[in-house]
Amino acid sequence: MTLPIAQPWLSTQVNQDPRAATGRRLRWGVVSTGNIATSVSKDLALLEDAELYAVSSRKQAAADAFAADHRFSKAFGDDGGVPGYQRMVEDPAVDVVYVATPHAQHFEVASAALRAGKHVLCEKAVTINAREAAQLVALAREQNVFFMEAMWSRFLPSMQRAFSIAASGELGEIQWVSADLGFPAPYDPSARIWALNDGGGALLDITVYPLLWALGTLGFPQSVTAIGSLNEDGVDVQNALTLGYASGAQAQLTSSLMAHGPRTATVAGGLGFLQAVGSVNNPSELVIRVGWDEPRREQFDAVGTGYTYELREVTRCVQQGLMESPVMPWEDSVNVMRLFDGVRSQLGIRYPNDAR
Repeated sequence: MTLPIAQPWLSTQVNQDPRAATGRRLRWGVVSTGNIATSVSKDLALLEDAELYAVSSRKQAAADAFAADHRFSKAFGDDGGVPGYQRMVEDPAVDVVYVATPHAQHFEVASAALRAGKHVLCEKAVTINAREAAQLVALAREQNVFFMEAMWSRFLPSMQRAFSIAASGELGEIQWVSADLGFPAPYDPSARIWALNDGGGALLDITVYPLLWALGTLGFPQSVTAIGSLNEDGVDVQNALTLGYASGAQAQLTSSLMAHGPRTATVAGGLGFLQAVGSVNNPSELVIRVGWDEPRREQFDAVGTGYTYELREVTRCVQQGLMESPVMPWEDSVNVMRLFDGVRSQLGIRYPNDAR
């Protein structure tokens, strides 16, 4: 596998308060009423130039309850065979749509929103496969609207700082990266994370986070070797990826739905290393050590739950008339899905969407 080398995704907005308005007020529509939609809606309410305008769900009662809890103005459920999300994106007052459905529904919902001329923030992983991701990018370009994958950790001040340190040369040339994320998820075939039809499994749900550390410090690899375990439903319960680079650098990434892990990340160079403290997807502290000097510690407090930073980026880009974020460009989203397609081929993971 050969993918283009990425440049560090450094944001010029990282030192600004994400709650502060950057332009005109935008009216948001949220698709789904699950846990992630709840967390993101709470952070969205912190933005001065965001209006919680509409929410959609398959059931009208669920949409109504969510709207009441989070003070959305409108609620849309399925009606007469028309999905709630379709009814919502047809509302001319909606400016931006946030897609928080399971992975396998991202393409369908995001496509409807883009065709309706809405700007879209779509949860990670952006789609089931690279083909779907490329089609969404083409549709956004055709419709001349903003589209971005909701890779929220990429925008966090702690992550941005880690990428900046790695790019600065302070650690020397980066030689290896390791990152892990794991937790025992009780098996429930009806739960999204275990449902093959929803794109369940460790790969699309949590491997995106360890992978972020490799891509943000080394770029896209020239080779990927994967091992993993599938359950009887064909869902990957654990995987380990080794990424190889032309420079000789390498990355080892581990994800698991079976075991607790330390949730750490290490970026090691010829002059020193840095380690993430807290969670691999939302570090509260970075420990930097150069040579044999005493370690330096840098601490971080995220505003809200941490989604505020990606929400500010979407808002800023829409207000400025941009179609894609320079920090989370379309090409990176498509290339991550190409990487995952290659991993799935090695592990034998097949999703129903692949046959479409």
